[in-house]
Amino acid sequence: MSAATDRLSRLLALVPWLRAHPGVSMSAAADAFGVTSRQLRDDLDLLFVCGLPGGAPGDLIDLSYSGDQITVADPQTLDRPLRLSVDEATALVVAARALADVPGLASRDELDRALEKLEKAVGAGGSAAGQVRVSLDAHDEVLAAVQRALRERRRIHLRYLVWSRDELTERDVDPMRVLLRDGRWYLEGWCHQAEAVRLFRLDRIDGPDGVCLLDAAADPPPHAVSRDTSDGIYRPGPGDIRVVLELASAARWVADYYPVAETRELPGRRLRVTLYAGETSWLHRLVLGLGADARVVEPRELAAEVNDLARRALAAYGLGPDPAGAAGPDGSR
Repeated sequence: MSAATDRLSRLLALVPWLRAHPGVSMSAAADAFGVTSRQLRDDLDLLFVCGLPGGAPGDLIDLSYSGDQITVADPQTLDRPLRLSVDEATALVVAARALADVPGLASRDELDRALEKLEKAVGAGGSAAGQVRVSLDAHDEVLAAVQRALRERRRIHLRYLVWSRDELTERDVDPMRVLLRDGRWYLEGWCHQAEAVRLFRLDRIDGPDGVCLLDAAADPPPHAVSRDTSDGIYRPGPGDIRVVLELASAARWVADYYPVAETRELPGRRLRVTLYAGETSWLHRLVLGLGADARVVEPRELAAEVNDLARRALAAYGLGPDPAGAAGPDGSR
């Protein structure tokens, strides 16, 4: 458990405990929670600016510690058990069922027990939750196969679409972990083709037939280390080109399909996206395919290349001048 999670749990437990022990000393409270007196003061200072939405003086937790005694005058409901409405409890039941349906989920037994308790607590008033069935996306079989390979420590063979080259590749991978980031599932593993650790988006594996468990054991080399993804999945390489596109409303899907680094909303539901590319041939195809729904802002060289390709395509169909033989505005060739 992280330090932030530990502290949140402690803060939530601290208020009702202090209410049950009025006038307790700072040292006694610190000992009860296994922290130093300095850490406890920091917790109390944080609680002092917490409370209900609004932020007015009457909305905040009211506590004081003078000398060595702590007093909580207004706990802002934190001294009472949490009570959910039927709608809130139903939403939790549905979310828990959706999570329980994820193939290969770790700690499934604990989730099932929590779900059983929650359904009992909802009771007859939550009958709507019993009528809800959750269906996950079509990539469940891929996720299940990858999770199984991870559990059994088996190498897998993938048919994987490399978006930057629009190429379906074949590769053997030793799974290291499966992670969920920004609503998408990824497999991280040692790729024998690249001889390096790689991340694979599961929705770019060629369906359930695109993943095959092999008899060989997964054995990543000692120097294969998981990447830190706290700042995002995609990291541009040193030679990658920075590309800025402006997309019309109909082309906003690009930001969901490709690993964009930045997005900015523009008037008329247009979207400006920034991404990085090692080579630009796939960008040529993308921008040409989008037509009037996309405009290359940067780099200027890419915009010129796309314009030249468009002119050549039009000329090939007899819809424009031949770029090799067209005269310029002043008659020059």
